[in-house]
Amino acid sequence: MQPLKLVVSGPVGAGKTTLIQTLSETAVVSTDEAASEDIGKAGTTVALDFGTVHIDDTLLFLFGTPGQERFDFMWDVLCEGALGLLVLVSAARPADFRHSRHILEFITSRYALPYIVGVTHQDELGAWAPEDVGMYFDAPAGLVTGCDPRDRRSAADALSTLLTVIHDQPEIPAEGPPVTGTPPFDLPSSSPV
Repeated sequence: MQPLKLVVSGPVGAGKTTLIQTLSETAVVSTDEAASEDIGKAGTTVALDFGTVHIDDTLLFLFGTPGQERFDFMWDVLCEGALGLLVLVSAARPADFRHSRHILEFITSRYALPYIVGVTHQDELGAWAPEDVGMYFDAPAGLVTGCDPRDRRSAADALSTLLTVIHDQPEIPAEGPPVTGTPPFDLPSSSPV
């Protein structure tokens, strides 16, 4: 079966790299470099993160985008041939919501990708509830989910939600086969964390 390509996007610090590192069954390809400007953390993804994970019998290729707008050309490159998009947004950083929405609109205006919004950092002071973040994004409740990128089960649940949204689309893009299995999908127990 052909692997399915999924893209994980969102602003700096939303949890993209962490989610891919948490789920990947293979060594993660990462292009983190020292931040050249004040972005709230020491390093940042400048090209992509890449990892793989099996859900049921389906191999997923996970591509993480850079979060900074100056690397938006990579958003285009990485979304080519993708079947779905997981946009992560930190519930504790409402100042980033506008940028998150810009990323979502930038990508979905170029690619007809099914997407979900994964709301991260819910354990931090002042965090917005996923349903409130969903209202900001004007997204139906089924397209917004809480997601802790550090927790394997939570990250897998977000992917399962995305795969369900992809599966429920009237047409599955020609680049990949339909998703099999019944949600929630199970990760192999032998997969390293």
